[in-house]
Amino acid sequence: MIPISVNSSRDAEILAGLQLGGPARRSFEELLYTSFFYLTREGERKYSLTTDDSASAYSDAVISVIDNVVAGRFEHRASLKTYISQIFYNKCVDLKRKSATNKERVHHTSDLDTMMMMLPDNARNAVQQLIDNNNRILLRQKLSEIGEKCKELLLLFEDGYPDREIATMLHYNSAEVVKVSRRRCLDKLREKMPGYE
Repeated sequence: MIPISVNSSRDAEILAGLQLGGPARRSFEELLYTSFFYLTREGERKYSLTTDDSASAYSDAVISVIDNVVAGRFEHRASLKTYISQIFYNKCVDLKRKSATNKERVHHTSDLDTMMMMLPDNARNAVQQLIDNNNRILLRQKLSEIGEKCKELLLLFEDGYPDREIATMLHYNSAEVVKVSRRRCLDKLREKMPGYE
C-alpha cells in the first residue's frame, strides 16, 4: 500500500510536535488526547463499557499512538483520527474479552498507597508507576490541578533528573527539600486521584 499524505494540517502539527522531546512534546500529547476524546462515548455505546473503562482504553490507545509516532511506526496511510480510532476499538475489544473471561480481578492494579509501600525510596516514584500502568494522560490532567511548582517537580523527577539538579533548576535549598516537597506533591496528587488511594 502506498502511503498517503497526512489528512490535515492539524494532523501534521500534532505529528511534528510528538517528534519533539521532553517538555515541548507534552502539549502535543495533550492536543492529541483532547482532539479525539469524544471517541470514549462510542466506546461506552458500542462496547457497553463504563465511562472509566472507555476512558482507560482511550488513554491506552493514545499512549500507543504516541509510542508508534515517536518510534517511526506510523506510516501516514490514514488520518490520525482513523489510526487512533482503530487502536482504541481494539483496546475496547481487549477490555471486553478480559471481562467476559472472568479474569477481570487479575487485571486490577494495586492502589497507589500499596504500590508506594512496596517500592524502596530510590525506586521509581508513584508517577512512573502510573505511567507504567497506562494512566499517563489522566495523570497529566491531574498534575495540572496540583499547582505549577509541584507539576514541574514531579515531571522533572519523571524525566530522570536527580534531586540535586531539580533543587538547582527550581531554586530549592537542597536535594532533601526536593525529596520532602515531592512527597507533599504526591500526597496532593493522591487526593486528586481517589481511585488510586
